[in-house]
Amino acid sequence: MLPTSPGLVAGFSAATTTAGATRSTTFLLLTAVVAIAVLLVLIIKVKLHAFYALVIVSLLTAVVAGIPAADLVSTLTSGFGNTLSTVALLVGFGAVLGRIVEVSGGARVLADTLVARFGESRAPLALSVASLFYGFPIFLDAAFVVMLPVVYTVARRLGGSLMLYALPAAGAFLVMHALVPPHPGPVAAASLLGADVGLVLVVGMLVALPTWYVMGYRLALALAKRADFLPVPDLLGRPSESSDQPRPRFGVILLVLLLPLVLIFGGTGSSTAVTNYGVDEDNPLVVVLQIIGATPVALLITSVLAMLLLVVRPNRGKVGGRLEEVVDSALAPVCSIILITGAGGMFGRVLTETGIGGALAGELDAAGLPLIVAGFLIAVALRIAQGSATVAGTTAAGLLAPAVAADPSLSALQLACLTVAMTAGAISFSHVNDSGFWLVGRFLGLDTATTLKTWSVVSTGIGLMAFGLVWVLWTVIS
Repeated sequence: MLPTSPGLVAGFSAATTTAGATRSTTFLLLTAVVAIAVLLVLIIKVKLHAFYALVIVSLLTAVVAGIPAADLVSTLTSGFGNTLSTVALLVGFGAVLGRIVEVSGGARVLADTLVARFGESRAPLALSVASLFYGFPIFLDAAFVVMLPVVYTVARRLGGSLMLYALPAAGAFLVMHALVPPHPGPVAAASLLGADVGLVLVVGMLVALPTWYVMGYRLALALAKRADFLPVPDLLGRPSESSDQPRPRFGVILLVLLLPLVLIFGGTGSSTAVTNYGVDEDNPLVVVLQIIGATPVALLITSVLAMLLLVVRPNRGKVGGRLEEVVDSALAPVCSIILITGAGGMFGRVLTETGIGGALAGELDAAGLPLIVAGFLIAVALRIAQGSATVAGTTAAGLLAPAVAADPSLSALQLACLTVAMTAGAISFSHVNDSGFWLVGRFLGLDTATTLKTWSVVSTGIGLMAFGLVWVLWTVIS
């Protein structure tokens, strides 16, 4: 007999946030559907710039949903600012690092090595495998931006559509970001449910690897082959073919790309030692590891080292204004992407403040579903409503926690399965209120409709397959 979710979110049948309890569930859901429809019309049909469309629709949605005038601007700006506080530094430092790797010829060196090892016909698989490993400790947005020069270079060298190489790589990053600690969604959900993070890692990897191959790689490749030819954009520039600067060694490029992983892993490991093993949080080594292991700091350190190794040293210190030129050429093209991503976060925050996510969760709770199904569907509902995968997974875990605490019969393995099921739901159905949707789409030069037909389908396939696999495991052990 599978445990069910008895009343874990009673009281969420209508909005209880700033929008007030005066808005019914039906009204809130209708508002969300109309808002998303208007946004798509403005972007796809009217051809209004996505930044303006997102801001306008966010403002109108907030007004219609009943957010008080006194809170209106702060709601919009906090959603915008909170997203940028996470994304802007990661994208900025990642773009600079990627630009340095590109213009130094390092991306060509790495691309040549990958193609030589896997063969030209398996270049998409090579990039997807590399992304799978690279995405283990690093957030999707940062890792994706850093790997882009390599993806661009392979596409230019082999002459195929960028989609053939970029979409399988993005699918690999999404799988790791969604399902596997130390990413924040699985870690936070595990903490709220009392699940063992190590066991979540084991279950997550068991689910992630087949999900990556079938949905992150095979499905992504099939969708890429169906899509129209996509040229490589010049967002990160091109290496100078006339430059007499020698190409960097493969080992140097590998050092530059792996250093963020080592630093971030060190920070995560030190935090785990403090939380689970009683290590003193004021220990100098722990403090240093946590500082340099923060993702923005790790990328800052790595980008500065890349400047020294790939720009200053090859030119024997005679760089003139070269460093400033490289940084400017990296940051200028991504400013629009950063603004659009922030506006996507604004739209998600407005939908969150209206109470739509809570209303959906309440409706699902009333259905009396099995615990693992309820957890998955609540996470899906929250994901669709407000966009952020981390918020969806964490909130779903918080809503489910009372039901979990009330059932002492749940084993450690079941708790790990439940955690992975919710993170699978939280990564599904990426669409226009997800900042990652805009990040990936704009860096690949996709229009909104194409992003929905490719990236959104891949994210949904990953979420559904991951849930299916973990549900089978749950059934076997129950």
